Amino acid sequence: MWNQVYNPLNSAFLSTCAAALPVVTLLVLIASNKVKAHIAAVIALIVANLVVIVIFGMPADMSLRATVLGAVTGFFPIGWIVLNVIFLYRLTVERGVFETLQTTIGGVTEDRRLQLLLIAFCFGAFFEGASGFGTPVAVTAAILMGLGFSPLAAAGLSLIANTAPVAYGALGTPIAGLASVTGIDPFLLGAMVGRQLPFFSLIVPFWLIWAFAGWKGMKDIWPAILVTGVSFAVPQFLISNYINPWIVDIGASLVSMACLILFLKVWKPKVIWTSPALRSKDDSAATMAPKPVSKKPKPTTAQVWFSLMPWIIVCIILLLWGTNFFKGIVNPWATWAYDVPGLDKMINKVAPVVSKPTAERAQFLFTWLSYTGSGMLIAAIISGTLMGFSPVKLVVEYSKTLKICAYSLLTISAMLAIGTLTRLSGVDATLGLAFAGTGVLYPFFGTLLGWLGVALTGSDTSSNILFGNLQKITSEQLGLSPILMGAANSSGGVMGKMIDAQSIVVASTATNWFGHEGSILRFVFGHSIALACLVGVLVMLQAYVFPWMIVTP
Repeated sequence: MWNQVYNPLNSAFLSTCAAALPVVTLLVLIASNKVKAHIAAVIALIVANLVVIVIFGMPADMSLRATVLGAVTGFFPIGWIVLNVIFLYRLTVERGVFETLQTTIGGVTEDRRLQLLLIAFCFGAFFEGASGFGTPVAVTAAILMGLGFSPLAAAGLSLIANTAPVAYGALGTPIAGLASVTGIDPFLLGAMVGRQLPFFSLIVPFWLIWAFAGWKGMKDIWPAILVTGVSFAVPQFLISNYINPWIVDIGASLVSMACLILFLKVWKPKVIWTSPALRSKDDSAATMAPKPVSKKPKPTTAQVWFSLMPWIIVCIILLLWGTNFFKGIVNPWATWAYDVPGLDKMINKVAPVVSKPTAERAQFLFTWLSYTGSGMLIAAIISGTLMGFSPVKLVVEYSKTLKICAYSLLTISAMLAIGTLTRLSGVDATLGLAFAGTGVLYPFFGTLLGWLGVALTGSDTSSNILFGNLQKITSEQLGLSPILMGAANSSGGVMGKMIDAQSIVVASTATNWFGHEGSILRFVFGHSIALACLVGVLVMLQAYVFPWMIVTP
């Protein structure tokens, strides 16, 4: 057995700096735009191995086994989702179905700002609720690109929009994960998150349009933004507090989408903003004023339904795939569990991260049929067949998709390898303890801990599992509500979703903007920090000024 060491240099400051070295290396290399994302990820992974072996004392064989486990986990299930989403997208483009969908959405509104609200925020929230794990960014970024948005606009704005719904993503998986490590009722945690994120469901749509069109461009359509935010925030609060945390995103997104579309039938902006270019120095195609776009023939009702058909199939299948009922049927016979020898239950997480030594699991659970990516592949095959693709043509298109996504899949695997290695080595706990030592300011910095967890792992679920118990222990020691701080970990984490390297790679892949991950990161980083700090301020207020907002058992 090997016990994790959280202060190997006998200095909290120096040990924290050493623990941060891999993720800092990764972000700096990507942001520089001089190193390709997959190369940056591999370099950061090498740095991570050196740090955990040389400084934290992890046995080298354990470090290498953890790296391999993380790399495989990166492909299944995360890379598997991305690959099959892009496959479906390419099929719809090949048959011209995607162009019809673009024209249909343009028929709802020609205004690019309103298209952003409808697609990036509302439609993206639905996919987050149904499947999560990168699906909403991949789908919405691809749709926005098809509508003519610049690559930076499509990628960056999809990442900003995919924040407020994340804590309830994939049918409430982050809440379930948080409950599993804290022992707190998931309904209480879901309700507490539902008293934090609705404020940001109001803010994010305004923030999204401001990032795209500037202050004046946002101000000119404030009624539509307000309708979108309110019609999402109110159901988000009501469903999370009075029904359950599993269907929050699906219910709120459908209500918001319907309200926005109905509102646009009776209200129109004074000036139609038709330029899809992002007003940013990072995008050479950006323009400061709207441009007229050419009119396309209006599709027939049959063509509209045919263009929606692939996505309707995706929604139906992914909703089924996300249920415990379906998983309970298929997982008993469609699961292969592999306990990594020399690693599984061979590492102890110790105090003060946990109250008593706890053996870390190192298991690769290959639930091949219930993976979200498997559902996406089945949806793509069904949709492709209905669109007229032969089996041979489907195989050819899939091989082309594999070639296109190869570097992205390598990057994602390397990212997850870093996340797995930092978890098993205790490096993540060293970072967490640094936040936990902030005393009265802990509600603020504990929220940023959730942000850091998602930035490291690429998943709100993983961040909750990573730091949930630490949040509980620290809050109890400081006399704070563990329900509040558990929820804060998840609510703060959603703002880290836009900067985690995995999401950025998904966005660059969906927009065919390979090699520009640094531009995307630079664009979203400031937004991520600012929104995370706002969540931290809200949690501070709930802890010390408005304690009546805290859910009690």
